[in-house]
Amino acid sequence: MKILVANPNTSTGVTDRLLASGNLVAGPGTELMPMTAPRGVPYIATRAEAAIGSAVLLEMLAEKRGTFDAAIVAAFGDPGLGGARELFDFPVVGMAEAAMLVACTLGRSFSIVSFAKALEPWFAEIVAWHGMSGRCASIRMLDEPFVSINDVQDEKEQKLVDLANRTVSQDGADVVILAGAPLAGLGNRIGDRVPVPLVDGIQAAVAMAEGLVRLNPRKAIAGTYRRPGPKDSTGLSPALAAVIAHKDA
Repeated sequence: MKILVANPNTSTGVTDRLLASGNLVAGPGTELMPMTAPRGVPYIATRAEAAIGSAVLLEMLAEKRGTFDAAIVAAFGDPGLGGARELFDFPVVGMAEAAMLVACTLGRSFSIVSFAKALEPWFAEIVAWHGMSGRCASIRMLDEPFVSINDVQDEKEQKLVDLANRTVSQDGADVVILAGAPLAGLGNRIGDRVPVPLVDGIQAAVAMAEGLVRLNPRKAIAGTYRRPGPKDSTGLSPALAAVIAHKDA
C-alpha cells in the first residue's frame, strides 16, 4: 500500500518530521511517499495562505495521481480537502479531520494545542467546518515568537506541555490534539507528561488512510462529493487541467 503524504507547506524539514512520525504507526507493507509544496509559504497560518495551499495541493495530487492508493493532506487545517474529494477517485484524508475523529473515540471532548496564535481563527473555522465544535473544549495557542518552523517543537516543548496540561485542568479536555504539521512526533516524546491521551494528526491520518484503502469504498456518483462535469481551464498545471477536463483517464 502506498500513501502520499502531501505537505502543502514549503518546509522540507516539516515533511521529514511528518514522515518520521507517520512511519511510527504505518503497518507492514505501507509505504509513505513524501511530497512538499513547490511554492507557497513555509507554514500555512491564515485563511489567505490556506487558499494558496489548497490550489497547490490539488496540483500536487494531480501530478502524482496513479502512483499511490490514498493521500493525506499533511497540514492541520486540511487545505484543499473538500476539493480533492470532489476531483479524485482515491481516498483523501485530512490531518485535522482524522485527529478530531480519533480524539472523539478516546473521550467526550478534546482540546487543540499549537504553537502560533495566528493559527487560532483558522483552526476554529476548520473545527466548525468538520462539525466538531460541540466536542471541542478549547483551542489554546502559544503567543510568542519562535526561531525556526522546522524546530519549533523542540524549542517550545515544555511550554506546549504546560499548555496541554492547562486544557485538562482548566478546560476539562479528555483528549489533547497536538495540532500543526511542525508538531508531528511530539506526542511520542511528551505523552508521559500529560495525563490524558495525545493525538498526533499525521499518525491519525495514516491509520485512517490505511483503513480506507482496505475498505475500498466506491467513488461517489451522487451527493455533494460526486465528481464535477468536465470543464476547460486556463493557466493550471497540465496534470490538474487534465483532471478537471476529464482527460486524465
